[in-house]
Amino acid sequence: MELSRCKAFLAAAESGSFSKAAEALNYTPSGVSQLVAAFEKEIGFALFNRVKSGVELNEEGKKILPSIRSLVQQEKNVRQVISEIQGIDVGEIVIASYSSISTHWLPKVIKQFRGDYPNIKIRLMEGIRQEVCKWLEESRAEIGFLSYGSDLTYDWIPLAEDRMLAVLPKGHPYAKASAYPIRQCAKEDFIMPALGRDDDVAALFERFRIEPHIAFSTLENYAAISMIENGLGMSIMNELITRKWQGDAVMLPLDPPQTIELGIAVPSVKSASPAVRKFIEYAERILVV
Repeated sequence: MELSRCKAFLAAAESGSFSKAAEALNYTPSGVSQLVAAFEKEIGFALFNRVKSGVELNEEGKKILPSIRSLVQQEKNVRQVISEIQGIDVGEIVIASYSSISTHWLPKVIKQFRGDYPNIKIRLMEGIRQEVCKWLEESRAEIGFLSYGSDLTYDWIPLAEDRMLAVLPKGHPYAKASAYPIRQCAKEDFIMPALGRDDDVAALFERFRIEPHIAFSTLENYAAISMIENGLGMSIMNELITRKWQGDAVMLPLDPPQTIELGIAVPSVKSASPAVRKFIEYAERILVV
């Protein structure tokens, strides 16, 4: 199985176009088309459907995509090991992260890391927990910065405990209280981020057997906070999300106090590329509290 064919297939699958894949690989569109055709002939079945906008994966292509992505990534890892032996630090790291972590934590890690390893490229993908886990599962990302959950099947490196807070409008009856009773959520109009299911909040509700009345759902926590400021409901989120927020919402600790564990998920630290292992070392040194 020739890697050039695998790379052409992967580039076309991710871009949805032979022309865009050609630009990414510095080939001609016909060259990419020929490589994909040769790959399809080699494995014995078609991988794409031709559509008006370009190409899209068929069912067979969708099934083989994660394995091909992993194969191409392993080839990159081998090249990084060779470069490391030769004393040349090169490579690329693809990081999937909560937006709060990429906003408040990762910049200082990336700054110090890039200062020591300027030839290692870093690509950042931001998303909610479901997306971060999916990108790791599909091998689109090599490192995930997220909250711990019992569903994680990756190597886990804890970084910090983060408090869960109630976010309330200024006129809320509990706005001047020292803490917000968790069970009060059952009586509130609740604004749920993460497309209607924030896994950390959902786990909290399941633990306390709370059935919230979800009045609104948002993608981003920041949109939820803005809605709260306008009196449309309340929410619960981890403290890191609310850091440096300049607004009128009230942030209170929960009663009883609750925390989540934030950290790094890696499919396998042992088999990770040298660049990934180096980045993890920097993150642990800078972020562990």
